[in-house]
Amino acid sequence: MASDRWEPAAFKVRVDEVLRRFVAEEADAFAAIDPVLASVAENLEAAVADGKRLRAAFCYWGWRAAGQPDSDALVRAAASMELVHAAAVVHDDLIDDSPLRHGRPTTHVALRGALGNRPDADGAARSLAMLVGDLLMALAGQLFATSGLPAAYLVRARPLWSLMARELIAGECLEILRTGAGPDTAVSLKVIRYKTAKYTVEQPLLIGGLLAGAGSRLREGYSAYGLPLGEAFQLRDDLLGLFGDPDHTGKANADDVRGRRPTALLAETWRLAGEEERESLRALLSRDDLDSEGPDARDLDAVREVMCRLKAPDRIEAMISARVEEALDALHGLDVPTPSATALTALAHSAAVRLF
Repeated sequence: MASDRWEPAAFKVRVDEVLRRFVAEEADAFAAIDPVLASVAENLEAAVADGKRLRAAFCYWGWRAAGQPDSDALVRAAASMELVHAAAVVHDDLIDDSPLRHGRPTTHVALRGALGNRPDADGAARSLAMLVGDLLMALAGQLFATSGLPAAYLVRARPLWSLMARELIAGECLEILRTGAGPDTAVSLKVIRYKTAKYTVEQPLLIGGLLAGAGSRLREGYSAYGLPLGEAFQLRDDLLGLFGDPDHTGKANADDVRGRRPTALLAETWRLAGEEERESLRALLSRDDLDSEGPDARDLDAVREVMCRLKAPDRIEAMISARVEEALDALHGLDVPTPSATALTALAHSAAVRLF
């Protein structure tokens, strides 16, 4: 970066270029094994084509806040966080059977077209998507290890990679195991913490800090900032998932409700509801054809209406605000360079106060 001033668009360009080149080379090598693999290779590249690159940014500023200068090698290491995210997204969309991501067909839907009229095409496409996600996670580790940072730096951060994978997968498993169970806000927040919050903010920050040689006090501060902010990020995502404009979010509104996922929004709605409202919700959520378009959109609107009448979205907004305030209080208590504090403050708002 030419200066210490935080320029999100310029940083995104740097990360996008790293990912484009690295994944294109890997996709070419993959497709060279056999021509029939071309469609899988294309979807490997498509899986990393979009994103705000927040996880890479948190890793970068975890490094800078520890006193290290700008580094192209560090940007490569930070970009590996986006491959972890891409892997998680492919697997998450597969688990949830989501049709859209960034306004385009999800990986398992896109790969269906490569299988023609095979009787097992749907299942085969899902299997291919699972393998794309696995490959993306492997490539994340490869990009990190070959980033160009000194081996001694990489060794400091390697244990956190194992922890990140364990907790991310634990969060996905918790969501699957808790789906369909009675709504519970504490349970929902635990799912959020492990499925999203840690690998979105806290762990990228800590990895950047460990690479930079940050001491224990600074790392504790990173966790105090990163964990509540990561939770705020997912709480905002849950709100946008149901109330956002699909043209901007790139996802279908009905996904969380149709999948009966254990979101805090649903849990708070249930907690605030009386028996009559719970009965109405039970009937609506039992439908298999909830959708954000067509005649069934009325049922989804009815779910929204119950939530709004009970002021559940307002409750989630309050939870987001409290977590952002907690994160910023922790940040202000850290002795970090002014450019880093400024950037991390801006990133907190980018993560939790998205307007679409």
